[in-house]
Amino acid sequence: MDCLSSEQRHRNMAAIHDKDTKPEMIVRRGLWKKGFRYRLNHKRLPGHPDLVLRKYRTCIFVNGCFWHGHLVELGKMESSACCKIPTTNHDFWVAKIRRNKERDKEEQKQLAAMGWHCITVWECELKPSKRKETLDSIAFTLNHIYLQDHSTQHANEPIEETGMLIAAEEL
Repeated sequence: MDCLSSEQRHRNMAAIHDKDTKPEMIVRRGLWKKGFRYRLNHKRLPGHPDLVLRKYRTCIFVNGCFWHGHLVELGKMESSACCKIPTTNHDFWVAKIRRNKERDKEEQKQLAAMGWHCITVWECELKPSKRKETLDSIAFTLNHIYLQDHSTQHANEPIEETGMLIAAEEL
């Protein structure tokens, strides 16, 4: 049972915005400190990515675990460790999260077809205990992409394993 009235819940949900969120600001500050320059919410690209790094042909989406159904399988649509689907008005939330996941997947396919790399950063990966590792992983991935795209001499040589995690590119 919801402890807030429907009017209070409506005001709370209406106050949530899609730009300049705390997780997005963490990623932006972290990348800026590491020397990466970017544009925000590029209107001409599908999905209006949170960060666009043209030099790296990369779009970064900073997703909230709840709104984008992190670790929730499309077929089952059950709560996961970081995305608890509400029991109140359950069918509405399942449909909304499913639409968001399908839209995200389609937008990333469109970007890939246009030659862009996509990185998805999840809100739970930016908790203080994981934050440095996540930001380092993004920086490593961006540098890896740049070297792959701009390398001419050593294009066919494998890149040496460093033990650094590469931020996942999802399709």
